[in-house]
Amino acid sequence: MNITMIGSGYVGLVSGACFADFGHNVICVDADANKIERLKSGEIPIFEPGLDELVANNVEQNRLSFTTELESSVSGADAVFIAVGTPSRRGDGHADLSFVYAVAQTIAKALKGFTVVVNKSTVPVGTGDEVERIIREVNPDADFTVVSNPEFLREGAAIEDFKRPDRVVIGIEDPRAREVMEEIYRPLSLNAPPLVFVGRRTSELTKYAANAFLATKITFINEIADLCEKVGADVQDVARGIGLDKRIGGKFLHAGPGYGGSCFPKDTLALIKTGQDEGAALRIVETVVAVNDARKRAMARKVINALGGSVRGKKIALLGLAFKPNTDDMRDAPSLAIVASLAGDGAQVHAYDPESMAQARPLMPEVTFHDNAYSALEGADALAIVTEWDAFRALDLDRVRSLLKQPIIVDLRNVYRPGDVRKRGFTYVSVGRT
Repeated sequence: MNITMIGSGYVGLVSGACFADFGHNVICVDADANKIERLKSGEIPIFEPGLDELVANNVEQNRLSFTTELESSVSGADAVFIAVGTPSRRGDGHADLSFVYAVAQTIAKALKGFTVVVNKSTVPVGTGDEVERIIREVNPDADFTVVSNPEFLREGAAIEDFKRPDRVVIGIEDPRAREVMEEIYRPLSLNAPPLVFVGRRTSELTKYAANAFLATKITFINEIADLCEKVGADVQDVARGIGLDKRIGGKFLHAGPGYGGSCFPKDTLALIKTGQDEGAALRIVETVVAVNDARKRAMARKVINALGGSVRGKKIALLGLAFKPNTDDMRDAPSLAIVASLAGDGAQVHAYDPESMAQARPLMPEVTFHDNAYSALEGADALAIVTEWDAFRALDLDRVRSLLKQPIIVDLRNVYRPGDVRKRGFTYVSVGRT
């Protein structure tokens, strides 16, 4: 089928490349001419394992192309996916839908023949209704239907998630859309994923509800970790004990510095605002957001306490800046709040991350960046592990100890076993472990 993907950011590029790999003809459109030129030259603007090879292979097979020309790309498409950003709107926390609505107006002018317009962007309930209204207003004669098809991709594992999904949620109001969407996702039939067809508003809410629930699990185990520290329990054993219950499951029960990234922070906030607008306050989600924000600042306090209550004039080495491993995404990363707190208290922060430093530099002007982990450690009063990259799980601890001014490790991701590290002469601070 002929697919046009509007937006070549994380969701649009991964989805477009995977659809092309399914055998569809895909055109990725973006208003950023520089980004399109980089993609045409084979440069991938985001870090996602395997994406560079996937894009290159499908460009070579003439199934995937890139352009800034939106209208001409839409006119020959069977399905047009909207995959533009919906960041939190400054001032009130609602999702900013201006990009979605602007695309809808442009799409309307170019539609020819029956076309399925698919909202792939994460959008609040009722957005599909408004997109449909805009298109009908601009082009009353257009033959189209609007579908909701939210993404459930984990950064760092997006290609696997797209090709082997737990489910594909598709919200439709026009039965003609079902046939098109089934054909688009037909290559997944070998893996037998459930195509979950629901109403459009149900689909939109499903995305937000899923992210809010996962954010709740993260925040729940983080609060349990605090309790573990008070009573002398081990949060990893607690997580394992409850996670083996099939009603709960072990995923997202890893204590740490709080959630970040492109989805959970803005989606939980947008869901709260929707609830407030509709008179259905979501008190659990409101608490999740408040606790998560406070937790990031509390992680800086762990580092400060490990150094006797003051970091003024002291050098702190941070390993890991991205909100999670296997991505370069710095959006709402816990490291942002941690760095701000440490620097605000007078610390000299030195940092290293395998992938995210280019994105981090403009966000952390007070930080000194290094080319490798050991360079960042040299002469530091303490090491704080903020992101659990695999490379940080296998540090040469003898070398680490020789480089540090004081043998202090604050492990905010519980990468190491406390006993093993302490035997090597370190003062070791973990999250919810004794």
